[in-house]
Amino acid sequence: MFVASGNGAGGDPCTDKEKSMRLTLPRIVPALALALVGTTLVTPLPASAKEMSPGLLPAMSSAFGLTEQQARLRLEKEQRASVIAPRAEAEAGTAYAGSWFDQAQNRLVVAVTDQAAARRVEATGAVSKVVGRSAGSMAAHKNRLDALSAAGAVPSAVASWHPDPRSGTVVVNVEPGKQTGEVAAFLDKARQFGAITVNTAGVQQPEPFAAGTVGGDPYYTGNVRCSIGFSVHGGYVTAGHCGGNGQAVYGWDRSFQGNFAGSSFPGNDYAWVRVGGGWWTVPVVLGWGTVSDVLVRGSWEAPIGTSVCRSGSTTRWHCGVIQSRNETIRYAQGDVHQMAGTSVCAEGGDSGGSFITGDQAQGVTSGGYGNCSSGGRTWFQPINEILGVYGLSLHTA
Repeated sequence: MFVASGNGAGGDPCTDKEKSMRLTLPRIVPALALALVGTTLVTPLPASAKEMSPGLLPAMSSAFGLTEQQARLRLEKEQRASVIAPRAEAEAGTAYAGSWFDQAQNRLVVAVTDQAAARRVEATGAVSKVVGRSAGSMAAHKNRLDALSAAGAVPSAVASWHPDPRSGTVVVNVEPGKQTGEVAAFLDKARQFGAITVNTAGVQQPEPFAAGTVGGDPYYTGNVRCSIGFSVHGGYVTAGHCGGNGQAVYGWDRSFQGNFAGSSFPGNDYAWVRVGGGWWTVPVVLGWGTVSDVLVRGSWEAPIGTSVCRSGSTTRWHCGVIQSRNETIRYAQGDVHQMAGTSVCAEGGDSGGSFITGDQAQGVTSGGYGNCSSGGRTWFQPINEILGVYGLSLHTA
């Protein structure tokens, strides 16, 4: 989240409450900043639930139908799972087959392909599950489908695909009612590479969530409105489809904010903006009055099954669950790879906005389908990939 140190003059479409929220945020000096050492990310441990930003537990309670005590327990267990997950993966080695957070057990489950790896994984505090297919095998399968798509050999009714550690298959999402002979032939081809699960439930073609210019929004590029993701030292990260390299960016008050210093779309959907003109960064995600503004303390990657919340300039604050990782989604502009799928809704103008679990940055909003009245799905570009590609340091509290 960004605040302006300038006078904010001219054409401000925001409400008095929104202007107050933006202009009175303190400039916070990070106590622990994310460091990039080679390709290794060193990030602070997640805070305990009792240290979370005020209002987060009530928001979790409301979003998931939990008591505040249940929400606190869930956050604590999810934080523990995020810390255990990379250690468990390292212990599993080549037998690693994926992991997810089991909400019924409040435990991290790690799939492996042999009993010896299962014992090593259990020593980290995770639950193990022996399966017949490794994560490497499923990733190779997904990559074969990516290659078919790059060659123009995937029907338009196929919306996305991703490896699913829980089933040990690659899930292929197909629009319902469009399983033509062409789709059937593609699915037969996909099965030649390994087991697949075909899903048609609620599937629609995803699209990026940029929007035309309307009032009261964080930043503009020409006639496109998008949302800020996370502060980094020197600027912020956001979605790549919101603007190209060198393009000028204007803040919520229409004053000059900076320029896109890097952008990639399609293939990826990430970018970063180098700020100037009197703007500075703070390690905060805006809660829009639904929750208190949330401090960002790191970027531990949350497992599949973990709760996640999104902040965006159109629909503001909404929560759901991480449903997939390493997913390829198909936009009209081209495929985007290594995305994370969620049950969170979003709408036009939310693109680039923050996805956060507790106080840990997860990624920036890319696109999806549906809306926040009837529901839908949204994908995000994982934050740590963006930081690594551009050599950025996350601004943390």
